[in-house]
Amino acid sequence: MPLSRRTFLTSSAAAGATLAFPFAGAARPRQELTAVFTAIRGGVGHFTMRGGTVGYLLDADGTVVVDTQFPAQAQALLAGLEARSGRGRVDLLLNTHHHGDHTAGNPVFRGVAGRVVAHERAAEHMRNPPAGQPPEDQLYPDTTFADVWSGDVGGERVTARHFGPAHTSGDAVVTFERANVAHMGDLVFHRRHPVVDGAAGATLRGWIQVLERTVEVHGKDTVYIFGHAGAGLPVTGTFTDLLRFRDYLSAVLAHVGAALRAGRERDEFLAGEGTLPGFEEFGPFGRPGPREARTVAWSELSGERQFMEGS
Repeated sequence: MPLSRRTFLTSSAAAGATLAFPFAGAARPRQELTAVFTAIRGGVGHFTMRGGTVGYLLDADGTVVVDTQFPAQAQALLAGLEARSGRGRVDLLLNTHHHGDHTAGNPVFRGVAGRVVAHERAAEHMRNPPAGQPPEDQLYPDTTFADVWSGDVGGERVTARHFGPAHTSGDAVVTFERANVAHMGDLVFHRRHPVVDGAAGATLRGWIQVLERTVEVHGKDTVYIFGHAGAGLPVTGTFTDLLRFRDYLSAVLAHVGAALRAGRERDEFLAGEGTLPGFEEFGPFGRPGPREARTVAWSELSGERQFMEGS
């Protein structure tokens, strides 16, 4: 679908007014605003620019997009897909969860996407963000699911699975079955401290189980697309990366649990800088906050359910 000047300028202005999603952990260099399309296999690839990694399928008879970043980036994504496919239509758009760096570009696909799919809790949070305000403009899912959704696009079978609360309460793993590529959304922060959205029902214990279940369901040769990665690191990997992130989450719980058993004061403990022993590649912890891993772990282990407000 050709991009009109008016549509591009409107979307670019909206992107400029949108705040980037606040990541936990130490400050990192701003993501370069360069549209990069990277093929993986079987017509599946990933797109990086600004925001959570986008997955896509370009098939002779169909196009699929997983997540949309922000409006200006979604325009670049859509233009790039059209240039590569010659098709002015996206048959299927899926959102892995509700966060703005994965869904703010959805309105760009209005009138272009044949179907928009997300987990039922993700759709609910898109309309009513926990501790936040609904967007002024949004293309909401028209199809939701509780556990599993599947559909055929061209020669590919696409499956979205929800394994339980983790990064949020509405995360989906989207698998291109024939290509054997799975988009994890923000269920994997590759070698960097994650955002843990407690207000949206996140749980570290649940997250560990979701990663283990994901590995069980997929094969050893599945390629995984990650929502975010540390500076200079790839946004794709294997099951070993999922298990490494699982072990990181377990180590965070153990680290916080030891502090609780030792009678440490919450604020004093959370104010401490430094890296997690055995996981130094994740970098130093950032400031305590409602979405910082240690803060949520403390609440989860101590029985507190008092998550500070956050957007």
